[in-house]
Amino acid sequence: MLYPRLIPVLLIHNRGLVKTVKFKDPKYVGDPLNAVRIFNEKEVDELIVIDIDATVQGQEPDYKTIENLAAECRMPFCYGGGIKTVAQAKHILSLGVEKVSLSSAAIQTPNLISELAEQVGNQSVVVTLDVKKKLFSSKYEVFTHNGKNNTKQCPIELSKQLQALGAGEIVLNAIDHDGVMKGYDLELIRKIKNTISVPMTVVGGAGTLEHIADLYQQENLIGAAAGSLFVFKGKYKAVLINYPNTTEKHALYQSALKHS
Repeated sequence: MLYPRLIPVLLIHNRGLVKTVKFKDPKYVGDPLNAVRIFNEKEVDELIVIDIDATVQGQEPDYKTIENLAAECRMPFCYGGGIKTVAQAKHILSLGVEKVSLSSAAIQTPNLISELAEQVGNQSVVVTLDVKKKLFSSKYEVFTHNGKNNTKQCPIELSKQLQALGAGEIVLNAIDHDGVMKGYDLELIRKIKNTISVPMTVVGGAGTLEHIADLYQQENLIGAAAGSLFVFKGKYKAVLINYPNTTEKHALYQSALKHS
């Protein structure tokens, strides 16, 4: 049986590993390289690393940091942050990264997706959508620049467009659920999952393995991602890099199947 991937998400701010709540108040939680080494030992399925400074500050991707992380990683590695051109993306892939994640650039320059997919294959092209629910509404909108810029675009329609352009995977990030640890936005996930056929990974809200089990009951998801769940432990949120072992993951999947 093909199980969905369980993916830690690491945020880099000022070259340190941080966690946010609703994209605000980044809290330093350690050294990214050290976290990668621990995740290597725990044999994680995949790792997503996002530099939350690069796009906002108009910086180039930090190639040296990316190279160091890629050299350390013993799992598939997806990087995002500051990528604006095909040349930048190809250089990052040449450093040993398996996938690059586009966000604001994919929305501002849609042809970038097609050009990159043509040159490196759509399996290496990920688009991350940061999504927030409109106030006093059931509708959602896509944001960029760490949730500061409202594009006014509907994530459902945009997901279809991104797929048509050549995106090989959509990462859906629910801003309102980021760091809250009270569960995923299953309503939003369902709406987009039923719209696209490319793989989808979701992040934002996981606080327990039961939240992931709830998510796995939804069909055709390629991955469940989380940040806080894998760097905090206990009700006081002590910093502790953690990840379920093989037995725990198997029990998690079986629990989801039993209730699906």
